[in-house]
Amino acid sequence: MALYKYGQYLLQRNDAAFDAIHSPGTTAPHPGIYRCTNCGDEIAIAGGHTLPPQNHRQHDPYKGKIAWQLLVFPVQQ
Repeated sequence: MALYKYGQYLLQRNDAAFDAIHSPGTTAPHPGIYRCTNCGDEIAIAGGHTLPPQNHRQHDPYKGKIAWQLLVFPVQQ
């Protein structure tokens, strides 16, 4: 679970980008923090970079396939 200290710097939005599920080895459409929906591992990644493959952090195959979901993304002003 992602942690934060200063909530006043975060905004909650109902953006469809948070609903999309991404396969391992695909390009991250947004920079930010992604979470594996099956094992809970979290990663920070730059936009346009490749999401970790099936062997990330020695993913336990009993927890299901790796699937990445965006948790937080930065907004440049």
